Amino acid sequence: MTTETAVAPVITSPEHPKKNRIQVSNTKKPLFFYVNLAKRYIQQHDEVELSALGMAITTVVTVAEILKNNGLAVEKKVVTSTIGMKDETRGRLIQKARIEIVLGKTEKYASMASPTSATQAREKETVANNKEEKKQ
Repeated sequence: MTTETAVAPVITSPEHPKKNRIQVSNTKKPLFFYVNLAKRYIQQHDEVELSALGMAITTVVTVAEILKNNGLAVEKKVVTSTIGMKDETRGRLIQKARIEIVLGKTEKYASMASPTSATQAREKETVANNKEEKKQ
C-alpha cells in the first residue's frame, strides 16, 4: 500500500473517464449502493478506484473498509490531494479535499462473493414459495 499527499488537478478528463472509477457522493445514493457497485467493478475489472471530494470522503473510506473487512478487496493505493473549485454561491475559489482509493481483488474473492448469489437464490425461492401458497 502506498500513501501520497499532493496538491494536484484532477488527472482524468470527463471525455475519457475510467471504466472502473466510482465517484462517490454522500447525498445521492445510500452507502450499500456504492458497496455493491464496487463489488461488481472488482469482479469485472479486478480493481476499482473510489474517488470523493469533501464531505463524501468518509463514505469512500467506509466503503473501502467494508470491502476489506469482508475479505473482498485489498488496498493498493491511497492518494489524497486538494483541488481548487469555484464556490457557486460566492463566486470565489475554494479548496476541497480529495481522496482516491484503489482496491484490488483478493485471491479469496470468488469464494467470498458466491454466498451473495446463494442468498439471492434463496430469496427468489422464498418469493416463489409465497406465490404458490397464495394460489392455494
